Amino acid sequence: DTKQREWIFQPSDRSWPGANTAGMEDVWIDMPAQDGARLHALWLPQPATAGNAPVLLYLHGARWNVAGSSPRIRRLHELGFSVLAIDYRGFGKSSAGLPSEESAAEDARAGWDWLGRHAPGRPRFIFGHSLGGAIAIDLARSVQDEAGVMVEATFTSIPDVVRSFRWGWLPVGPLITQRFASIDKVAGIGSPLLVVHGSADPLIPATLGRQLFDAASEPKRFVLIEGGNHHNTQSRAMEQYRQALDELFGLRLLAQAPTAPTAPASPR
Repeated sequence: DTKQREWIFQPSDRSWPGANTAGMEDVWIDMPAQDGARLHALWLPQPATAGNAPVLLYLHGARWNVAGSSPRIRRLHELGFSVLAIDYRGFGKSSAGLPSEESAAEDARAGWDWLGRHAPGRPRFIFGHSLGGAIAIDLARSVQDEAGVMVEATFTSIPDVVRSFRWGWLPVGPLITQRFASIDKVAGIGSPLLVVHGSADPLIPATLGRQLFDAASEPKRFVLIEGGNHHNTQSRAMEQYRQALDELFGLRLLAQAPTAPTAPASPR
C-alpha cells in the first residue's frame, strides 16, 4: 500500500519549470481533526468589480506541487472564475505525509468548505486534472451544492490505467489498494460534467476518458482535443471550454468576459 501511494501520488515540493504564481495569494486551511495539519493553497480571485463571479476548486495531479499548475489556474481565471488551488498533504508547503485516496478526499473537502465560507452564495465549480480528476469526481459525488464539474486527462480507475501499460497483462489489479474507481462514482454526480481529453495523451489513453464520460449521467459533454497530450490539452482547448461554459453550464456572460492580463504563455 505504501509503495502504491508513492507511485500514484509521487508527492514532492517540486514545481513544473516556468511556474509563475505572481499575483496569487497564499492561503492556509486548517484541518483540526488531523492533529494540527493544514493545507497550503493559492487563491486567485476576480476583481471586486466582477460582482458575483463563480468560484472554482482546482485539484492538481501527481508529482508537481500546486505552483506547477499556475498556467492552468490563470486560464480558468481568465474564463471568469475565482480559483482556489490546493496542495494535498505531502505536497509543497502543506503538512508532511504520504497521501492516500482517503486523505486526498479529505483535503479536497476542506478546500471545498473553505470556498463555501469565503464566497457564500456564489456558484461553486470543481476542476481536476489527471489524478485530480478522480479526486474531483469523488468530491462531486459526495456534495450536493456544486454547480458543475470539469475533468481533464483523467481515467476510469487506477487498475484500468495499469492495464493500459505494456505490462498491463500481469494480474496485479486485485492487489491495488488505491483504486480511484471514478467509473463507479461518476453517475452519482448531480451537476453538469465536462470531460476533456487529448487524443495523443501518452499517459492516460483517451479511451479511458471516453469510457468515464459514457458512464456519467446527463447533462454532460465530451471534448476530444486532436493532438493534445497529457499536459497541453487545456492550452489548446480554450474555445471548447468557452463553448461548454455557455452551452453546458449556462455561463454565457462569463464565457464572453474580457481576458485578464496573464503570465507568459506555457505549454501546460
